[in-house]
Amino acid sequence: MTQEPTTLARSTVVRVSTDERPASGDRTLAAARAAADSVPVVRTGPTGITAATPLVMVTRNGQTAFYGDPSPATVRDLVDELEAGTVPTADADAVVEHDPETASLPVPERGPLSVGRRSVLGPCGWVAPLDPADWSFVSTDRTADIAAGGGLLGRGRGDAATNEPVSDVWETTRATDGDPVVVCNANDASTLPTGDETLLSGAPMAVLDGVAAVAEYVDAGDAVVYVNESRSDLHVDLRKAIDAAADTLPVVPQLVAGPDEFRAGEPTAALEALEGADRVEPRLQPPAPAKRGLYGRPTVIHTPRTFAHVQRAIAEPDSVDADAADPGTRIVTVTGDVADRATVELGSSANLAAVREVVEMDGSFKMACVGGVLGGVTRSLDMAPTAQSLRAAGLGTNGVVELFDSDRCTVETVGKRARFASMENSGRCVPGREGTKQLAELLRDIYDGSFESDKIRELGRVMRQSSNCQTGAHAPRPVTTAIDEFEPEFRAHTDGHCPSGTCTEKL
Repeated sequence: MTQEPTTLARSTVVRVSTDERPASGDRTLAAARAAADSVPVVRTGPTGITAATPLVMVTRNGQTAFYGDPSPATVRDLVDELEAGTVPTADADAVVEHDPETASLPVPERGPLSVGRRSVLGPCGWVAPLDPADWSFVSTDRTADIAAGGGLLGRGRGDAATNEPVSDVWETTRATDGDPVVVCNANDASTLPTGDETLLSGAPMAVLDGVAAVAEYVDAGDAVVYVNESRSDLHVDLRKAIDAAADTLPVVPQLVAGPDEFRAGEPTAALEALEGADRVEPRLQPPAPAKRGLYGRPTVIHTPRTFAHVQRAIAEPDSVDADAADPGTRIVTVTGDVADRATVELGSSANLAAVREVVEMDGSFKMACVGGVLGGVTRSLDMAPTAQSLRAAGLGTNGVVELFDSDRCTVETVGKRARFASMENSGRCVPGREGTKQLAELLRDIYDGSFESDKIRELGRVMRQSSNCQTGAHAPRPVTTAIDEFEPEFRAHTDGHCPSGTCTEKL
């Protein structure tokens, strides 16, 4: 069995792409390595498409054949044929001709991998994630100057510059007295958005490179990668990635685990957790973290998605349209009533409805919740995936589209989200602590024959305007948007009738 070489340096190689689970693809990888003699077999990270995982990619001289979830016997046959000097294409799911030196996964013409574009996700599934030799680092000789002028917006609920220009945060940090620090907030207890996890598993060097580039730009000598303590497998891999890149990166981050709590992913709550606070809750603002953050230091705190976009903007300035309202791309996880979830990347000119092409639904489409557990409910995905379009439609921007079929009860679905908010809010402010409880109670009252639409909407307005935390501010969104789209369904429940036929008990 051969040792894993530098993947991109080989014209002939077998790649086995696995997802984030530690044991994923072990049998497939073992079968490939057992059959290999002279051909290198490399384990790569996730592509984002779980339906075809593990994915075997057989490459020779700029031609790659794709095989999704093959049997060990099939894998051995594929390796044997490649050992004989031929790319096995007869039964492949796809065959792609490409530049032999490409550092981005070649995209088939059809199938889930063809949906959207692979820019930030490009290395995922193609490069050896823990091998810095597979990566061209930009932070070694460039800072984030180019990205600062590119108009990039922060991505994800864990970002202190969510949907705002990251350059504003950087400039504030640079102008504030003190010793700056950069934090990569990768702690999200929600299992819905997987974009950050896909990047950290498939292209951790890109994220670390982006962190270092921003640290150099704001003159920070310290950086931290903050991950969920329950993800011990990701923690181990990130430790290996940091150690492997330590001699290359100009700023080497510390790796710190935080509590497995939804509230701990909010940016200022993350800072509280990093400081070891007994009670993790969002801080009152102002001052923003850029002025007073970790241990009182000026702090830049972004998600892995943001840092990966920064890295891409530095490496390929032409990939970001600085004149666009939302430059770059949006990474979206597609989940819900689907056979297998998927993570894709969409440009600002794309249509969000394209996400339906990447998964198979269990039934007929009824609605979607866009933006995570506290996102907005909609019947239509006919809109751009940009922050501006999503917010204009009353939806969330946290990179999640949940597709729900006709068996889903709208009232039950949003009721569970209201109850989630009532349990997961920090309790620091009255709108978040008491408002979420009132919201859940008003939805329970529907089952007793009382649907006070105006009262729900007014409560939502007050919570949005006065909550200190994101949970309190966003908790009304699933409910009010669902009422906009499905008010007759809410009224039917007051008469004891669930139109979907699935709602049998009071929430």
